[in-house]
Order: sequence, then C-alpha cells, then structure tokens
Amino acid sequence: MSLFQMTLWWQALILLCCILNCVESSAPSPVHQSDKYHNSFRLARSTRTRVQQLQRRYKEQQLGDGQFEDRSRQLRDLPSLSTDYYSWLNLTDWERLHGAFKDMQVYWNMLEWKRTQLEREQVTRGAAHNILPHSMKYIQLDLRDLMSQVSNQMSFMQSSWVKHTSPTARAPLNPDTGSKTVWDSRVEGYIILRDLELYLTKLARDFLLLASKAQVTQH
Repeated sequence: MSLFQMTLWWQALILLCCILNCVESSAPSPVHQSDKYHNSFRLARSTRTRVQQLQRRYKEQQLGDGQFEDRSRQLRDLPSLSTDYYSWLNLTDWERLHGAFKDMQVYWNMLEWKRTQLEREQVTRGAAHNILPHSMKYIQLDLRDLMSQVSNQMSFMQSSWVKHTSPTARAPLNPDTGSKTVWDSRVEGYIILRDLELYLTKLARDFLLLASKAQVTQH
C-alpha cells in the first residue's frame, strides 16, 4: 500500500469514527429519556390543576353552581376515557405516545371551539371582561407544550415521524347549534373540562409508566 493510499485510509477511518461518535452522542440515553418522561408527567399534572381550577370557575360563572356535577352527559367527539387494563399494558411505547398526541389535539380543538364561542358571546352581549377564555388559552398553551414534548419523544423512536406541534382549529365539532339551548351549550364547556381533567390523570399515569420502563432499560 502506497503512502498516499495509507493516508486516505487513515483519513477515512478518522472520519468514520467521528460519524459514529456523533451518532452515539445524539442518541438519548435511557436516563435522559426517563427525565423527559418525568418532565412530561409534571406538566400533565400541573395542567390538570389548571383545568380543575378553571372547571370550578366555569361552573360558578356559566352554570351558577360551583358544585355542579353531571356524569351522564357525554360529547361524542371527545376521546374515550374507558380503557381495558390489559390492552393498555400491552400498548407499545410508540402507540402510547401516538395516541396521546392525537387525543391532546382533539382536546386542543375542543377548547379552541368553546373559547371562541365564549369570546363571541362576550362581544355580542357587551359583557364585562370574562376571564374564562383567557384561562382556556393558558391550558391550550400547556397542551401545545405537552404535544411538543411527545412529538420529540416519538422522533427518537421513529425517524420517519413528522413533527406537528401547532394544532389547527377546525370547524365546530357539534354543528347542530340551532337545536341547542343556552344551557346545553354551557354544559358542553363543563363536559370538555370534566373529561380533560380525567384524561390528564390518565396521561400522567402513562408518562410514569414510560419513565419506569426507561429506567429498567438502563439497568
């Protein structure tokens, strides 16, 4: 082997080592992934606290009763909260995160719909400033941050995952507004917040499970 060929060979070897080091350093360690899931857990929990506070305020202002409860009413567009325990355990990490991303997108859209509706009513009636739409916006921002975290976690699992962290508002999910009373419309907002609180409890549980699995992988 000539000196020129030997030099090229060493240069190629050094380049390959640099590439491998970059790949290795960019891959998240189990510890790092566990920390990310714990961060998502904390955000889900703090968001749930916001939802609980808003729900009490919403029931006082819109329904006239801070203790109002009605578990019989449902909205068909909201994600199902019922989960078969064994099916839940057998979900892959990818399925768990992908499902969470889609469900949070639905809740973001539902809050956008109800928030816009409240703002329109406020303008139409010339009412004093209502804090409810503002509080809903804060929760939407929390959901957007959670979706961004989930998207980043998914990107480590599957390189083909296309990040999409900016939710897009869509048309009202319940278009038959003509047949609804003002009371029915207000109860819809309660249902959204009620189910979102329960969903965030479920989501926090998922993040804890993912964090524990990442720690087990480490050991």
